[in-house]
Amino acid sequence: QTSFYGRFRHFLDIIDPRTLFVTESRLKEAVQLLEDYKHGTLPPGVTNKELWGAQKIKQAIIHPDTNETIFMPFRMSGTAEPPSLLLQVVGLLLPNQTLASTVFWQWLNQSHNACVNYANRNATKPSPTSKFIQGYLGAVISAVSIAVGLNVLIQRANKFTPATRLLIQRFVPFPAVASANICNVVLMRHAELEEGIDVLDNNGNIVGSSRIAAKHALLETALTRVVLPMPILVLPPIIMSILEKTSLLRSRPRMILPVQSLVCLAAFGLALPLAISLFPQMSEVST
Repeated sequence: QTSFYGRFRHFLDIIDPRTLFVTESRLKEAVQLLEDYKHGTLPPGVTNKELWGAQKIKQAIIHPDTNETIFMPFRMSGTAEPPSLLLQVVGLLLPNQTLASTVFWQWLNQSHNACVNYANRNATKPSPTSKFIQGYLGAVISAVSIAVGLNVLIQRANKFTPATRLLIQRFVPFPAVASANICNVVLMRHAELEEGIDVLDNNGNIVGSSRIAAKHALLETALTRVVLPMPILVLPPIIMSILEKTSLLRSRPRMILPVQSLVCLAAFGLALPLAISLFPQMSEVST
């Protein structure tokens, strides 16, 4: 994971939706195989391919700090699952949204984000439930406030033509989601800035607790949460504004939603591994 390409390939494995269907017995087999490898007691005939397959399963399902199974919908592979994507992203990008629909889709998106952030948090230190609730409420309020506020401003901008107004409205979800994602991360993990997080030596031994390392971790996580929705909520509106002018979609308006879903799916498939590959899973700080 020392290079961006290596991390990109690594996280493609972690978000593989096929890991959602791994059974409990198969997970135990994978973990045991890795333990046998670690202690030099591998049974004969085990191949490198089988070891990498076991590593992929463990990293996609087991939390690296708690060694507990991450609840399926909130794993990175669950986040990349098409139904989860299409329900939220397509809903956020629907044109001509009402106040109620804007509030609903922003609430649904941030509810899911909060659970994913909590399930994949740095868990070297205990985090009280109150911090989770605080982060969740802060993210929802900020997302809804920004989305509704921008929509109201656009509606009152008389100098825009209806077509221009519709196009601009399609970009509203991005600043709302990006700012709410930052708020979500900072509020939910604020305790780390006060208490620090565990730091390890080259051998993986805990050598202390560091607030500086916590600051680095929160900054990197917040940046990924800004980059992540960028291709998902910016590229589809641009692509759809072009496709909707084609004779195919003009003559078949019912195809707009399925086509938009496919465009969102393609953008999400690129965005998720791209965003979480920006920084290594284990970062280094100078002593």
